[in-house]
Amino acid sequence: MTLSFRTALRPAAALLVVLFLWATSVLAQQATSPDYTSWQTIAARAESMVDSERASDERLETLRGQIATWREQFLAAQSVNTARIQTLEAQIKALGPEPEDGTESVEIKNQRSELNTQLADQRAPVLRAEAAYSRANAIIGEIDRIIRERQADALLEFGPSPLNPVHWPGAVQNLRSTFVSLWNEITANVGSRSARSAALQNAPAVLLYLIVGIMLIARGQIWARTAVEKLRSGTRRGTGVFRFLVSLMQILLPYLGIVALLQALKTTGFAVDEWNVLLGKLPFWAALMFGIRWLADQAFNRDNEVAALPLPMDERPKARRLANGLAFLYVLEAFVSTLIEFDGYPTATATVVQFPVLLLSGFLLFRMGRLRNEAPIVGSNEAREQGPGDFRLRFAKLLGRIIQVVGILGPIMAAVGYFKVGEALVYPAIATLALVGLVMVLQRFMTNLYELITGRHPDQSESLLPVLAGFILALVALPALALIWGARVADLTEIWARAQEGISLGDTRISPTSIIVVIAVFATGYMLTRLMQGALRTSVLPKTKLDQGAQNAVVSGIGYVGIFLAVIISVTAGGLDLSSLAIVAGALSVGIGFGLQNIVSNFVSGIILLIERPIGEGDWIEVGGTHGIVKDISVRSTRIETFDRFDVIIPNADLVSGTVSNYTRGNSLGRIIVEVGVAYGSDTRKVERILLNIAREHEMVLMNPAPAVDFMNFGADSLDFRVRAVLRDIGQGMAVKTEMRHQIVERFTEEGIEIPFAQRDLWLRNPELLAEAVESRWTATNGERENAQSGSTPRKSTAVMGDERVGDEDEG
Repeated sequence: MTLSFRTALRPAAALLVVLFLWATSVLAQQATSPDYTSWQTIAARAESMVDSERASDERLETLRGQIATWREQFLAAQSVNTARIQTLEAQIKALGPEPEDGTESVEIKNQRSELNTQLADQRAPVLRAEAAYSRANAIIGEIDRIIRERQADALLEFGPSPLNPVHWPGAVQNLRSTFVSLWNEITANVGSRSARSAALQNAPAVLLYLIVGIMLIARGQIWARTAVEKLRSGTRRGTGVFRFLVSLMQILLPYLGIVALLQALKTTGFAVDEWNVLLGKLPFWAALMFGIRWLADQAFNRDNEVAALPLPMDERPKARRLANGLAFLYVLEAFVSTLIEFDGYPTATATVVQFPVLLLSGFLLFRMGRLRNEAPIVGSNEAREQGPGDFRLRFAKLLGRIIQVVGILGPIMAAVGYFKVGEALVYPAIATLALVGLVMVLQRFMTNLYELITGRHPDQSESLLPVLAGFILALVALPALALIWGARVADLTEIWARAQEGISLGDTRISPTSIIVVIAVFATGYMLTRLMQGALRTSVLPKTKLDQGAQNAVVSGIGYVGIFLAVIISVTAGGLDLSSLAIVAGALSVGIGFGLQNIVSNFVSGIILLIERPIGEGDWIEVGGTHGIVKDISVRSTRIETFDRFDVIIPNADLVSGTVSNYTRGNSLGRIIVEVGVAYGSDTRKVERILLNIAREHEMVLMNPAPAVDFMNFGADSLDFRVRAVLRDIGQGMAVKTEMRHQIVERFTEEGIEIPFAQRDLWLRNPELLAEAVESRWTATNGERENAQSGSTPRKSTAVMGDERVGDEDEG
């Protein structure tokens, strides 16, 4: 068995060709009904081959492809007469159930019998196609089982160990024979007089091809890098996209150089037989080498704007060297495998020859996995504590740990005798690294392309489109990844066939085609709804007499109705029977009603707010002690911005059922009150005139209604006045109050009017007792100090102050 890693980088093209041929055959077959006579012959032969299990893998794969083609015909035939069958079933249902007592009229009975006969005739081709489909499906399942069992047996086959010295002399002799044969072949051809004569005749062309090839190989990548550096220094929009496209010349120019050298060699006519086999595969090997070299440069570039994987700067050169080394070993393995296949080496010789390449590949994989990466691994406690971070680095760290294990386990398995297991671990791991690098580089390119088209950087605009594009790239890479790790193209086509078959929900079959139709119709309806909303908002509604709140209500209502209709039409266009979902929806509505009653309440309240419009965008309201400006009214909640510049989300039910103060509904007028007190003895009439003039002179105060000054009360400390004024913009109320207070202080100071503050007089009871207590304490303190200096025992002194006892003890 030939393992899939030898063609690991070419599966996508094969898959696309197979899918194209499959789609073409399906379209061609849907026009005609299946030939069941031919099918019976092919099915009998296939079942005989499956029962004997003697056919080769290639023969079984060919047979499987034929059976799969027939299966697609049967699947298409199952939808024949669908419309007619549905019509007949509807007619029979309209007649109602047949009475059990036999009282049905003869006319209805004959009509029912005729309709049942027609229904059976229409269903006959469908039932036959279903039976044939089941038989084909069973045959395909048996073929897949046989092939998988053979692959597993070949993979786990225990063979000779490459570390056994007994096999080394034979391996050396076989290699020597191969290279001697190659050398003799070329020397014999060069020694031929006719060959030399033909080469001399073509010498100018050979020389031209040689010069072009050497120049492109030697200088092609340098020219490409120079062009990239010039673009890198530019600052105009789209530099990243053009730089990426120009960097592809690092692959194309050297590849063309290899092609030119091969053409030069072909022009000489010297290469024959085995050389032609090797040289025929050289272009693919060269493209592989240059492609991985380009990938490594893009993934680990020294420029952070280019690098798809931003490792530490000192690790990037090491990563590029390791990637180039793995590419060389991958190509070297393909070269050795070609020699083994061409000369038919024994198994022992093949394992000995291939083991050094496998061992070096595992070592470089291990080194690649140990590249320094500070990002915490995905799913760890450290990652959860540090937040989202850079997922690329975390994924790279996780992948690095996996390839470290593969780099160790693969050579060990090969050394003990499970050589194919070692190959199936190491070389697919190398191809996986190349595929992951390609996906990351293309994701970076999609980001640059988005920036070129929109003029906005994705990180700044927080757009979802580049993320979705990267997700789609990852999904597209999954089939190639499956092929790299040993999946067959037939396995992928089988998954697609199962998806095409769809799933059944009652009498409705859901398939990818129906899902695509649903998405396309809904997207069209959604875009039309948005276009209509935009036209109403910008062209129609501004010309009406509706206020801004009513306009927003109309636009929101159109949006909800349009989206609802888009959902209904898209589901119907996809072939889904909504009546079959009515029972399930009715059962769920009861439970959902209890669980979502708050949401429903807020939704209804939002509709009430949009219709009645007690508040509107831009209004200054107070809800539950929170003041703010209404910024947005949706069907579930209302967002207000407080004067501290943070948002508060209020459920609409609170606005409808609670008390809401709207300070600016209809207009921006509002009243302010400024309170002030003056000292007793002040001229109250003069104070009133001063305060009234201050209010009248302010530019924000209206004269109709005119401001007023009220003499409020005889306070405990002052004569209390209050200024009342109506402003043309209540939003400036705090600023107006502040300015008025400044002017009050200035005018009162000029007029000698005192603004009092609270004062208290303290009266002491029995002041003579306080004097005696102070004197006693002074005497006691001096005595204690003298005793402390002479070393005597401390004394305790007391003094009476008022009705309290005051004591102090010296602790010496």
